[in-house]
Amino acid sequence: MEYLAKRSFLVIFIITFILIFFLDIVVGIENGMLRAAIAAAIAVFLSPRKKRIQTQTGEKTQITWIFLKNPIFLEV
Repeated sequence: MEYLAKRSFLVIFIITFILIFFLDIVVGIENGMLRAAIAAAIAVFLSPRKKRIQTQTGEKTQITWIFLKNPIFLEV
């Protein structure tokens, strides 16, 4: 999970394509633009959030994700 949280572009890419195929095959939405818009909105909602915070030891990047209980801290 930490690998995916650090690489948010992969999460957005994977979730978007899975949701596009799901909306096409299971739900049956034929409009491609509508499928892409719905999938992109859900992918952005589920993707990890990055925030820069200032600590006593210096500036760090905090990554929070809906699927992780504790945040991940990265050195800048």
